[in-house]
Amino acid sequence: MPKARVLVIEDEEPIRRFLSAALVDAGYEVTLAATGTHGLTLAADAPPDLVILDLGLPDQDGKTVLSRLRDWSSMPVIVLSARDQEREKVAALDAGADDYCVKPFAVGELLARLRVALRHHGIGAPDGTAIVVGDFRLDLASRRVFVAGREVHLTPLEFKLVSVLARSAGSVLTHRTLLREVWGPGNAHEVHYLRVFVAGLRRKLEADPTRPRLILTEQGIGYRFADPGKP
Repeated sequence: MPKARVLVIEDEEPIRRFLSAALVDAGYEVTLAATGTHGLTLAADAPPDLVILDLGLPDQDGKTVLSRLRDWSSMPVIVLSARDQEREKVAALDAGADDYCVKPFAVGELLARLRVALRHHGIGAPDGTAIVVGDFRLDLASRRVFVAGREVHLTPLEFKLVSVLARSAGSVLTHRTLLREVWGPGNAHEVHYLRVFVAGLRRKLEADPTRPRLILTEQGIGYRFADPGKP
């Protein structure tokens, strides 16, 4: 199997060296860029399988780089951000980033997020297939949900919400993204709708709704459905 190609756009040289060594050691082919302009050029000349993108670049905003990538490509993008950049993180996810890692980050966490993003790249969940995470099963063709072999009744909106989450299992979805996908663009700021419905889904799907294992909260950002690649 050919190695997956990762483009790292990061202006801090120590982090670039660290990421390059970790990614090569994990079996990836790596290309490095220190500026957004150089990164965009490399991405256009030899499109990678995934981009790791720092939000704080010296020549242009990382969200601008993401927007320009999204003009012509759906390649997975994982953004890197400092802890105090929550607004930038959310904006990047809403603009099409697949996931994020907060600096300083553990290499194991980054590699796990990278594997999830690559699994999702170019792979939709067509009708007639099922999404299975642990003892949870979502049958898209029949619009039925099962937990531990028992069918769970969901309202149409609950089914739509869990479908959107499960189709992106392992990746974070922002409040705005979920509201836009489930309730439509006019409700993108009605976060309380989302919290009420997530609480309802947890009561129906989780063994212990107070300690969820399927629908995970990304504090201040959104929600993440459990990764099907984990036990």
